[in-house]
Amino acid sequence: MVDTSVVLCGETLANPIIPASGTFGYGREFARFYDLNCLGSFALKGTTEAARFGNPTPRIADAPCGVLNSVGLQSPGVDAVIAEELPNIPRIFAGKVMANICGFSVGEYVRVAEKFDACPQIGWLEVNVSCPNVHGGGMGFGTTPQGAAEVTRAVRRAVKKPLIVKLTPNVTDICEIARACEAEGADGLSLINTVLAMRIDLNSRRPVLGTGTGGLSGPAVFPLAVRMVWQVYEAVGIPIVGMGGVRSAADALELMLAGATAVGVGAANLVDPYAARDIALGLPSEMEKYNITDLKSIIGGAHNG
Repeated sequence: MVDTSVVLCGETLANPIIPASGTFGYGREFARFYDLNCLGSFALKGTTEAARFGNPTPRIADAPCGVLNSVGLQSPGVDAVIAEELPNIPRIFAGKVMANICGFSVGEYVRVAEKFDACPQIGWLEVNVSCPNVHGGGMGFGTTPQGAAEVTRAVRRAVKKPLIVKLTPNVTDICEIARACEAEGADGLSLINTVLAMRIDLNSRRPVLGTGTGGLSGPAVFPLAVRMVWQVYEAVGIPIVGMGGVRSAADALELMLAGATAVGVGAANLVDPYAARDIALGLPSEMEKYNITDLKSIIGGAHNG
């Protein structure tokens, strides 16, 4: 008998598999296909303070070994999510879920975080510092240690729930940013977010996406995710939710050996609605294949070889 449980920032999960924000809606869309209680948890779609329509279309484009997206943080707003979506969570999932928080100013991050902090269905606050800072020239908060630290510090002072900061890979030194977040009170880190990329249509000779560039996710970014999780594990002492191109239970084990405590499944959900379920249910047999009896024992295990 194998033990698939892990502990993420004080909360015990039956297994480490967490469908990633933006790929799983609010859970109810996937609950029509299977019992979500086979998962460790799941992350809600990114939420802003006010309702947002998002970016102009087209928003999705195919890419070799992945997908490009430029959804643009489409959101009904935090009040609508709390009123209309959170009451449904206990009907489809017995555990706590992760709120993904987006903001265009430090104040917005704080206000959204405070509202989710009061919700019993929420176990963790995942703060996406890839959002553009409207008061800082539009550059993402997470592209500098100073910007990431400012958001982390402000949210940490305002909330009590575990705070997980989601990092962008579009930086020179992700470890420096990870350390800055840890120093300001982050309880954990999520990585990686999507990689900036684009495609051009040969017929129109124009970018395929309405915004020109977008975020690349899927199998193409998996080796990059493994490398960054490895580096950040050595740089900090807080848990990591590793993600980026995960398609199988074997991929999940690889990210855990690199240093992840939990594993996000993103683009795979867009291709196959059963992807996260199959990865979670496939963990025991994959563990037995590699003589792993307790998943907690392999977190960061590749650093000890």
